[in-house]
Amino acid sequence: MSRGGRVAVPEAAAVRAALARVRTVVVKVGSAVIAAREGRPDPLFFWGFAADLAEARERGHRLVVVSSGAIALGRARLGWDARRRTMAHQQAAAAVGQCDLVQRYAAACGELGMAVAQVLLTHEDLRDRSRYMNARATLGTLLDQGVVPVINENDTVAVDEIRFGDNDQLSAMVAPLVDAGLLVLLSTVAGLHERDPRRDPGAAVVGSLAPGDPDPSVDGTAGAAGRGGAASKLGAARSVARHGVPAVIADGRERGILARILAGEPLGTLVLPAAAASALPARKHWIAFTLKTRGRIRVDEGARRAIVEGGRSLLPSGVRGVEGRFERGDAVSVVDAEGREVARGLCAYSAGEVERIRGLRSSRIEATLGVRYADEVIHRDDLVVV
Repeated sequence: MSRGGRVAVPEAAAVRAALARVRTVVVKVGSAVIAAREGRPDPLFFWGFAADLAEARERGHRLVVVSSGAIALGRARLGWDARRRTMAHQQAAAAVGQCDLVQRYAAACGELGMAVAQVLLTHEDLRDRSRYMNARATLGTLLDQGVVPVINENDTVAVDEIRFGDNDQLSAMVAPLVDAGLLVLLSTVAGLHERDPRRDPGAAVVGSLAPGDPDPSVDGTAGAAGRGGAASKLGAARSVARHGVPAVIADGRERGILARILAGEPLGTLVLPAAAASALPARKHWIAFTLKTRGRIRVDEGARRAIVEGGRSLLPSGVRGVEGRFERGDAVSVVDAEGREVARGLCAYSAGEVERIRGLRSSRIEATLGVRYADEVIHRDDLVVV
């Protein structure tokens, strides 16, 4: 059984066996895997990883790489120590390191007949729906041509407002963007452990996690070279699982790790996907996991039950409070009376307008505002229970 006792091992084994038939795979590579020696690049990693990609491609898989490491490589190239941590220093290191990073991928993959393409993204690129669709079309064309996109956050221009947080989260957003059937998160650990292996070296690796299983105890602390951590990887894996996509968290330093995962070997931690009937479609996944919320709407217990248990829209009559400054079409969090988030959605009214109509029947919206955009504050088609 899995940790939560809900999923039998044969079910996990069946999912692993099916990975050989997955068409598109997103592989996220952590900074610590690339810069394995105190921030300096591992000269053997790129050649070994390229061979792994080539083997996977020969088996019919289309591959997208989300790669960290630009800042770590840039700092090493510039000879900077850990004291230079201002935003300007980080972005300058990213500019230098990104060239180094892509050149290494291009050289190693080129030796095996694979072309690579550099794709730099900010959160704003995926937040805006038209830019999201443009990125989707471009990546689809690259994959159709047999090119391996190497994606990274555009650290040179990104500020906090348009950052993804880390590349674990970026990879989880890229997976539905390219219709991936698997997300592989490569780090310097063998998978998620039942307990922190740094404190308990004997802690066992969790073989699989089902949607209903409790999360293992994970530490969110990143390694010296990166921004992510076990908690971030688990969050990314759980995110794509809601979309119906399995994820594997494994040790990127193991030889041939990707090909072995795709061959069905029981490596790392497999995060099992939601059942097809309950999986989020791409647009709802975008609302829940890509958009950043601009404010919060507090609802009463009746509205909470209607949303969570009944799959209903949020009406103004159920609204009890408004926090933040948001406009029509912005993503907002829906929270209960205790402040716990229960849903996210696209609001049909601005914060000021919701404040004016809260507690009212829908029939009174136009008389109150002078206009009625919708009967609902958030329509159920734009609302995701989280």
